[in-house]
Amino acid sequence: MSRLCDMTKEEMRILIAPDKFKGALNAREVAESIAAGLREVLPAAEIDIAPMADGGEGTAEAICDALGGSWLKCEAHDPLGREIEAHYAWIDDHPPSPRLRRDGRKLAVMEMSEAAGMRRLRPNEFDVDLASTYGVGEMILDAARRGAQQIIIGLGGSATNDGGFGMARALGFRFEQEQEHERRRVSDLITLGRIEKPRDLKLPKIVAAVDVRNPLLGVNGATQVFGPQKGATPNQIDKLERALTRLADVVAEQFGFDYRDKPGAGAAGGIGFGLMSFCGATIRPGFDVVAESIGLEATMKDVDLVITGEGSLDRQTLEGKTPAGVARCARKLGKRVYAIVGRATDEAEPRKLFDGVYQNARPGMSDEQNMKRAAEFLRENARELANSL
Repeated sequence: MSRLCDMTKEEMRILIAPDKFKGALNAREVAESIAAGLREVLPAAEIDIAPMADGGEGTAEAICDALGGSWLKCEAHDPLGREIEAHYAWIDDHPPSPRLRRDGRKLAVMEMSEAAGMRRLRPNEFDVDLASTYGVGEMILDAARRGAQQIIIGLGGSATNDGGFGMARALGFRFEQEQEHERRRVSDLITLGRIEKPRDLKLPKIVAAVDVRNPLLGVNGATQVFGPQKGATPNQIDKLERALTRLADVVAEQFGFDYRDKPGAGAAGGIGFGLMSFCGATIRPGFDVVAESIGLEATMKDVDLVITGEGSLDRQTLEGKTPAGVARCARKLGKRVYAIVGRATDEAEPRKLFDGVYQNARPGMSDEQNMKRAAEFLRENARELANSL
């Protein structure tokens, strides 16, 4: 606090580390809009931007952007089996960090939503019983064939609820009575007998970055919490829950391990469970993965204050979302931290993470109007924050 009081505006160093405003701006656009507003009031301040993500959409972009990676493309299939061109990030010859890329220097960073996301479907195409993660498996195989020593997969934005069943098929796992090119519904797993492992599958270390802690099954599981958001009917929810229960039972019986209750197993329609069960993946909080990858704490050490943000600040923010992660890192280093968000709850617990909260939402304006003017409102809030300093 005394440092801020004693410095002149010309001496101030500010770090802007926000997530995306979903449907309006990506994380870099959010950061640049905030920076533009700050510079109108603090033209001589030193401003650094670090676009962030927490395992959801934008994770690959944040890491690729920070580490100077490139983008690769591969052939894959969307949730309904149509051919697509999928993209993922590639970081080559980058020094390993203590937690990431420990097995080598070639890192692939992808998002499951690139192949199996809701954005691949039109609103009238949602079918959680049919939607498959097959394309995710194809992306993993492509990265492995290119020599990746580690793969980071961001889990979020899924159109699927298959427990990673489709992904496993792409990797060469065979499910009883399955024919080579047969299209299968998730509910068919209710009668699953056994799973046959591929003989020569070799995969690099895989880290699944998640922003939720849901288990695979139950009232807090993938199907019952997220299924309705993907158009699942009550009858489908019952069938999908039984199907994923049977999948978990067979995995436990045959493979000797059971990840159904692991936090994050229910992420992205249960692909968290599938990645652990079929790929030996490690589940980690997405914010931690991104923060470590881009060296957020090291960057934050030399600044005077931090600004973060996201589309919504509410109780879910406390469950591993970017603003909470940035705030906790800032507090650890003794930095003041502010949030500029699309909308903010009145609840005290999320708000007390920050020294101040500014929101874009304007009385009398619809969500659509606020989203269209998000960049403008971010600049206005940044100017207001700068003047308050």
